[in-house]
Amino acid sequence: MDDTRTLLDVKEYPDTEVQKDRVLTLEEWQEKWVSRKIGFHQEQGHQLLKKHLDTFLKGENGLRVFFPLCGKAVEMKWFADLGHSVVGVEISELGIREFFTEQTLSYSEEPVVEIPGAKVFKSSKGNISLYCCNLFDLPRANIGKFDRIWDRGALVAINPGDRERYADIMLSLTRKGFQYLLAVLSYDPTKHAGPPFYIPDAEIKKLFGSICNIHCLEKVDVFEERHKNWGIDYIVEKLYLCTEK
Repeated sequence: MDDTRTLLDVKEYPDTEVQKDRVLTLEEWQEKWVSRKIGFHQEQGHQLLKKHLDTFLKGENGLRVFFPLCGKAVEMKWFADLGHSVVGVEISELGIREFFTEQTLSYSEEPVVEIPGAKVFKSSKGNISLYCCNLFDLPRANIGKFDRIWDRGALVAINPGDRERYADIMLSLTRKGFQYLLAVLSYDPTKHAGPPFYIPDAEIKKLFGSICNIHCLEKVDVFEERHKNWGIDYIVEKLYLCTEK
């Protein structure tokens, strides 16, 4: 299609502030799981992650991989099956339980003493630990540092006013030599309030550029029929690899 290249080269939308005051509560996110409004979940996993997996993992073994706002992402089992250790955080207990059930993994649960009301769900093998709590409370649980972070559906879901706080937490969780793989979306933010929110290149540089080298691995047209309901007529996914400077 001739217009694909034009679409993928689409300029940044000039009004990057249009969504800045948009706020979703944790209760609204939990309700999305209850009412099954989870169009963000990808049953087959993320195809760009699959394509760039070797670049992300660099052939290393026994990595600690963090999944912010993990939902029931099937990729968590991919990494565990490859011998890596996975930690995720998700506000929906329903989403976490569905992950273990759908992946036929037995698990245990226990309270997180540092965070009132929080729980951690652990696979019987001990290689997957999913924390059910507010992501911004997670540092109190002292979950250690990570070699890899896979951020798909997390930065684009965080309320725009919380992005700097979010990026600070993500970077505080990284080990020396880390790789941070980030998927964001580009569309006309005047036509859809989000989430997922529109994240321009300049925002990624502002959030991560002081600590990271940032490389765009790929841009793909991900427009589907369901996106017409958002009022938009194009949506491009961009995959970035952020590495230690």
